[in-house]
Amino acid sequence: MAGITPPDLQKALHGVEYPAGTDDLRKAAEKNHAPKEITERISHLGKKKFENPAEVSKAVFRDK
Repeated sequence: MAGITPPDLQKALHGVEYPAGTDDLRKAAEKNHAPKEITERISHLGKKKFENPAEVSKAVFRDK
């Protein structure tokens, strides 16, 4: 995979109810058959709660 794109992240997190913790996000990504790169990136966000998809996106793409 050439890298994670915002649409890739949206697909991976389809069905997540917010606020959501990193464990919730990772489980949703696995359920949605997201690439390993996405689940690993989510796992490295730490134990946080996210209020909406924009917060998740900001955290995921912050380190790119």
